[in-house]
Amino acid sequence: GQFLVEQDRATIYNQGSLKSITMNDPGEKTPLTFLSHDPDKYGSLTAMANTVQPGTSKVIVCIHGKPTGCCATVFDVDGKSHSEDISLEDHCHQDRTDDLAKNFKKARRKLIVASVLCVFFMVAEVVGGVLSSSLAVATDAAHLLTDFASFMISLFALYLGQRKPSRAMPFGWHRAEVIGALTSVLTIWLVTGILVYIAIERIIYADYEIDAMIMLITSGLGVLVNLVMGMSLHQHSHSHSHNNNEELATKEDGKKNINVRAAFIHVIGDLIQSVGVFIAALIIQFKPEWKVVDPICTFLFSILVLLTTFAIIKDTLIVLMEGLPRDVDFDDVMNTLLSIDGVMAVHNLRIWALSLDKTALAAHIAIKPGTIPQTVLKTASNKIHQKYNFFEMTLQIENFHIKMEDCAQCQVPR
Repeated sequence: GQFLVEQDRATIYNQGSLKSITMNDPGEKTPLTFLSHDPDKYGSLTAMANTVQPGTSKVIVCIHGKPTGCCATVFDVDGKSHSEDISLEDHCHQDRTDDLAKNFKKARRKLIVASVLCVFFMVAEVVGGVLSSSLAVATDAAHLLTDFASFMISLFALYLGQRKPSRAMPFGWHRAEVIGALTSVLTIWLVTGILVYIAIERIIYADYEIDAMIMLITSGLGVLVNLVMGMSLHQHSHSHSHNNNEELATKEDGKKNINVRAAFIHVIGDLIQSVGVFIAALIIQFKPEWKVVDPICTFLFSILVLLTTFAIIKDTLIVLMEGLPRDVDFDDVMNTLLSIDGVMAVHNLRIWALSLDKTALAAHIAIKPGTIPQTVLKTASNKIHQKYNFFEMTLQIENFHIKMEDCAQCQVPR
């Protein structure tokens, strides 16, 4: 829109709307309300028009109606007619409340549905495993028990992740999700180890009998239930953009909740395991003397469990070690900051994972003499927000010194 300031009158033109006020007394603060460039996102915006002394007007434009800051535009007018184009900008702190609540509800719903299905079939598999004396079915039931425990841990972690930051926990409880996923994987490794031990005993002593028909029915139901659970947990990634920023939209929508992902991988492992048990049951049904297939399946399934959970362990360790997320290019972020006019160097650039889908950034930006720090800060903030999707960002502006070139702490890490 356009803001027109005269000696004692301020007029805002924006998308056909017009608001005119008269400023009479020095020091008077008059709020102005006008439509934004994106009414669906921001609705009505508020500007503040101040008369600081007779014949001079100071106009502060902020989409939140707050004092001037990183999202405000200031015009100082000397009493003559003056017009400026206003470029409305997002606030320096992104509003994440709606997105977090939406993601939380979606993840919670998926985990609850999967938990209910898991508990019902787990009971059925325990009964079937006891009646058939099948270690493979018992392995599948134990796997489901671990899955159910992991779902409960994940739900609790999601709840903690919604708690607001505090002085004691400045980043909030987002890493509770990571701890929940790590605990889930370690638990399933423990149960798998116990079942492998039992399988070894069976192969050595061969003192067991298997009811192949019950094993067949139970494993067949297992395939069906795991298919349903897998579909309920599957995270479809659909992206689109209303502001032509397709790259950011793709990154935003492509993020997956780590606990739902962990649960989905568990279910995929269960599905393959149930198919294997079903095939083993068919073999034993027609060739009872081949009952050794049952403990052999347990070995194969144990290897499968390790392979399917290794990726989660790797991702959680990156988060806990505050490592660079795999989807962020350090050099690209560095070059983005260096491309800003007036920037001589960037050091102490830190990019780390708060959780698997939340990334933080901190950097020191050294500018050449005569450069306006606030301009560099605003430009850098806008570029980073537009190109990336950092959850937290802190930028420090400082004057460039020649000593920075030899300072060990100012060097770019390898």
